[in-house]
Amino acid sequence: MPDVLVIGGGVIGLTTAVKLRESGLAADIWTAERADRTTSAVAGATWYPYRASPVERVLDWTRRSRAYFDAMAADPRTGVTIRESLQFWREPLTELPWWAGAVPDVRLCTGSELPPGFAGGYRFTQPVVTMPVYLRYLTERFERAGGSITTKAIASFSEPAAVAPAVVNCTGLASRTLADDPEVVPVRGQWVRVANPGVERVIADFGHPEGEAYLIPHRDSCILGGTGEEGEWDTTPDPETAAKLVARCAELDPRVARATVLEHRAGLRPVRSAGVRLTAESTVEGGLLVHDYGHGGAGVTLSWGCAEEVESILRARISR
Repeated sequence: MPDVLVIGGGVIGLTTAVKLRESGLAADIWTAERADRTTSAVAGATWYPYRASPVERVLDWTRRSRAYFDAMAADPRTGVTIRESLQFWREPLTELPWWAGAVPDVRLCTGSELPPGFAGGYRFTQPVVTMPVYLRYLTERFERAGGSITTKAIASFSEPAAVAPAVVNCTGLASRTLADDPEVVPVRGQWVRVANPGVERVIADFGHPEGEAYLIPHRDSCILGGTGEEGEWDTTPDPETAAKLVARCAELDPRVARATVLEHRAGLRPVRSAGVRLTAESTVEGGLLVHDYGHGGAGVTLSWGCAEEVESILRARISR
């Protein structure tokens, strides 16, 4: 019998299970979908606290996660690289952003670093994660540590609670039903992946009048995004939206307008109005249920910090 069953096989569930296994707890995973079919597989993805709260806890989780990604960037098998990032704004900026405390090298852009049309910006480095590679790396790391993954959908947490004394809920949007939590809602994100025409830096325009625009370069491809449509459940990419994304991103780097399109994707970020839920409660079976969901667009960013906290909760309970 496992010590812990982690429910959910996306980046939060996998990271949590890896952390628990490597700390000596016998953790296994039950997941309705394998990692390559989860929301996590559709992520861009960068280390950046997007659409996540509360601020103080998010900053702590973000800061702690950064150390893991910095270490993993040395291993090409992880799919993690460190890239320079530029965020441009259309109004002047006089102070650093709220998330600066978690970023070791963020600074305001100088005037010479701002393209025409922009009045302010931030410059920093951030981990960029190629998700198919990274999810495969986490899966293999978890299995090497002795963990097993079972494809199994559940109707309630009573099912895993009957098998393991501790259960960790990492089900994201499914927590609307499983945890009876209507506060977690989908925020749809669509992007276009193109052959990388030579983009080396992450570039973002979060003040574009028609919506967000960002370029996330990977080794051979580049993600052009994005959207943030709250309450929208449709994951079918919209051709008109895709054309607008490419046009907005081409304003940041004209080369992407001529790049070969490789893929269109849309996914649903699990945003929770009350912020990330990382809490523990007793089950009717007398066990422990730890909730860890609602990470918004920052699942990768918060993953390791949240996994550390889940481990601490379990350790405190097990040591009693």
